[in-house]
Amino acid sequence: SMKEKAQSFTNGLMDSLTLYWNKFLLALPRIVLAIVLLIIVVYIAAYIARLLKKRLSGKEHDPLFVKFLSKITKVAVIICGIILAMQTLGLTGVASGLLAGAGISAFIFGFAFKDIAENFLGGVILAFNRPFSLNDTIVIREFSGHIVALNFRTTHIKTFDEGDVFIPNSIVIKEPLINLTRDGKIRLNFVVGIAYEDDITQAIATICEEMEPITDMKKEIKTFTVVEELSVSTVNLKVSCWEDTYDYRKGVLKI
Repeated sequence: SMKEKAQSFTNGLMDSLTLYWNKFLLALPRIVLAIVLLIIVVYIAAYIARLLKKRLSGKEHDPLFVKFLSKITKVAVIICGIILAMQTLGLTGVASGLLAGAGISAFIFGFAFKDIAENFLGGVILAFNRPFSLNDTIVIREFSGHIVALNFRTTHIKTFDEGDVFIPNSIVIKEPLINLTRDGKIRLNFVVGIAYEDDITQAIATICEEMEPITDMKKEIKTFTVVEELSVSTVNLKVSCWEDTYDYRKGVLKI
């Protein structure tokens, strides 16, 4: 009858639920252990990252390199922790499958996410063989500013007008990059036009005299002025001076 069928279905459902509940209770210690292991691994990863930062911080190590290395180490330790937690849960096959499929997955994802993989590898190369350090002033393409951070995918620079630019690491690797902070100074050139009846020697002396008080100038290298061109209506004097590269745009405006 309909009543008997309903009763049979209910009994079967209760038996199934009881069976799964009992299996869950049996697996509960492993689940708790896996969660505890995962929490411990996350704390260990954070501790190792902090330890690396502390040990490698100093004049001999670039902070940019230290931060990037600590990030990679933290992620690697957490991945190992996830695999360990899976094995604790009895999912050894899944963990092994993940490890075995890592090479194939890397191959597939390398094509699917070519740009991401390329930028990540570019970040690794920049971390170990970098053309700049933290706070260096660089010029790449139409962007110029100070290095703020090296991320997994991008290089973060702060422009002179306080804009934040995130340049893909693959571009930083491939494109010509000018580092203005290697020796801390940059030469600035501009032209002053004077009339033919003016005294050239006096004009040069006046220019050099007026340039001296500018506080950001590099005093160890003197400003000099030469006649660059005899144009139709003016004598063009080329002035060359040196400026601190950290904020040389300010120096340009002042000069």
